[in-house]
Amino acid sequence: MEFHKELDARGLNCPLPILKAKKALAEMSSGEILRVLATDPGSVRDFQAFARQTGNDLVDHSESNKEFTFFMKRK
Repeated sequence: MEFHKELDARGLNCPLPILKAKKALAEMSSGEILRVLATDPGSVRDFQAFARQTGNDLVDHSESNKEFTFFMKRK
């Protein structure tokens, strides 16, 4: 999937991946895609809740080798 900005939040625990994603999304234009890499197992639940609360769209997420990749679309 194409993305406009990438955030490496690997090694960070809650709430840091969400806080860094929030800051990155604030710097982006509406409709742009942010790719987030994370290793915190709780990040799946956190990013789903973050999308619901902020109106930004969690377009896709996947897991491979205990590493999570999220694609968020700026509202």
